[in-house]
Amino acid sequence: MSTTTTELLKGAAELFPDEVVTQAHVRHLDASRWTTASTPQAAARANLNTAIDQVEKWRRVGLHCSYRTVSKALPAFSLPEVFLGLVPGWGGCALLPNLIGADRAVTVIIENSLNQNRQLKGKQVFELGIADAMFEGADFLEQSLIWTASVLNGSVEVVRPEIDRGEGWDAAVARGRAIADSKVHGAAPAAYRALEIIAAAKDGDLQQGFDAEDVALADLIMGGELRAGIYSFNLVQKRAKRPAGAPDKNLARPVTKVGVVGAGLMASQLALLFLRRLEVPVVLTDIDQERVDKGVGYVQAEIDKLLGKGRINQDKANRLKALVSGVLDKAEGFSDADFIIEAVFEEIGVKQQVFAEVEAVAPAHAILATNTSSLSVTEMASKLKHPERVVGFHFFNPVAILPLLEIVRGEQTDDASLATAFGVAKKLKKTAVLVKDAPAFVVNRILTRFMGEIQNVIDEGTPVAVAEKAVEPLGLPMSPLVLLELVGPAIGLHVSETLNRAFPERFTVSPNLAAVVKAGKRGFYVYDSGKPELDPEVAALLKQGDKVLTEEQVRDRVLDAVAQEIGLMLDEGVVAEAQDIDLCLITGAGWPFHLGGITPYLDREGVSERVNGKRFLAQGVASVPA
Repeated sequence: MSTTTTELLKGAAELFPDEVVTQAHVRHLDASRWTTASTPQAAARANLNTAIDQVEKWRRVGLHCSYRTVSKALPAFSLPEVFLGLVPGWGGCALLPNLIGADRAVTVIIENSLNQNRQLKGKQVFELGIADAMFEGADFLEQSLIWTASVLNGSVEVVRPEIDRGEGWDAAVARGRAIADSKVHGAAPAAYRALEIIAAAKDGDLQQGFDAEDVALADLIMGGELRAGIYSFNLVQKRAKRPAGAPDKNLARPVTKVGVVGAGLMASQLALLFLRRLEVPVVLTDIDQERVDKGVGYVQAEIDKLLGKGRINQDKANRLKALVSGVLDKAEGFSDADFIIEAVFEEIGVKQQVFAEVEAVAPAHAILATNTSSLSVTEMASKLKHPERVVGFHFFNPVAILPLLEIVRGEQTDDASLATAFGVAKKLKKTAVLVKDAPAFVVNRILTRFMGEIQNVIDEGTPVAVAEKAVEPLGLPMSPLVLLELVGPAIGLHVSETLNRAFPERFTVSPNLAAVVKAGKRGFYVYDSGKPELDPEVAALLKQGDKVLTEEQVRDRVLDAVAQEIGLMLDEGVVAEAQDIDLCLITGAGWPFHLGGITPYLDREGVSERVNGKRFLAQGVASVPA
């Protein structure tokens, strides 16, 4: 390591004491226009600057090289710039389509980025044509050198497929625009700017592409979407790893056995997650043997799927299957459990009864966790002898995909129980956020206010299509009524009723939603044509007034409601700061990075000041500095 690099690392450590600094190694080999990279994305500020200086000095960036090799063991590769609000620079947008074709380039640059920055493994990098050869990780460098020598002496010829510069190129760009429209609805410019560069690279004029990249980057760097994207990235990568308000981790107790009350779909998903991450005995209980067998069967079937996909080997599959069991008798199942979570019907009386039964048979040190989505953890624990060990442990569906875990502290929850909950969350590889015991906690409270205003304007007379289209400029992952369908109208109604009881002046219970639930409908739409269309049976159920709003009026009303609710939540201390609200929406509801969750967008659009008289975040935190 050179003196200059050492000094840079020292300086970086002083400037960024909380940052883990990884080194970006560049190997310069005496082989014409060839380089290797074993960790192409891992870099910290100081090392990256040094590495870039070397690369610039040698005029070697990976896509500029004549040939590339990749390690089969490479765990993650991407061009994440569009995900953050930029376009791939240093020639990436122009070079990649000219290397692997426009359609594959659209997949890497646009589609993967807009799907939560989906990563490629080494094999996929090779199959896409980004790399010309692939070798095992153990001897990757040695084999790459041997291969390079063979290319240079002519014994190995690299043959690449011909690039389609005709209709195929145009079709790829059109596909990219359709993906961008479906994901961000024009709300974030990065994907569209990248597609313009790809389209312009069709004739192979690389310099024109490089110039277009420079212009696009200059524009985007000063944009609010990029600042919000970087803010979001820091939330997920830094704040998520140091949950605000979490107690001393040394207070956490070990968890060597887990109990799950219930054996339905949600409970079974939880059992599978605990089993895979903790690799300790997991026992399910329910009211009859058929339900218990079904729950255990689900877990074992999912393990078989992992085995079939090569995600685990036969020995591990056998071991995991042996660790999961089901019983009817709670005393038999939970007498030696350290962590017991309930996932039964969302009704306070039912959950109180379950906890009373569990407390009677569980060890004194066992944590009693509830997966409630909206009910009071304090009330749930109020009739127990030891309410201090009850904690909210709210997952989001699908459990295996959405990383958020709202950890709720009841009024009597002690630090040891809370620390144990956070310790378990970390082992589950979840993003844990500490939440006050308030109705519907964070995500469901905001989403219910958001969707409640949509339902209100529909009830008052605004057409469904207008209400839905009004919020498209936010670029959310799905429309409000499609989200309602995913959540389930009955659950949505239940949460709105809970919040209506708590805050009747702000949360309403839609009579039209109640009618949809009563009719047994799964949502507002049918998909006979492949696209969502208002179900004629639902349309017949709707009873609307005569107040019709425009898209802009609907959007203002919805955003004002959300800004008001977040302001009140922060005043109530539901979470520590606005950053936790945004982290919850990103990791629990899939809200996009370009919104920064939601508060940067509300600040940028002037909604925060219009409603609350102040910004949620200081200028420059998730926006262009003043």
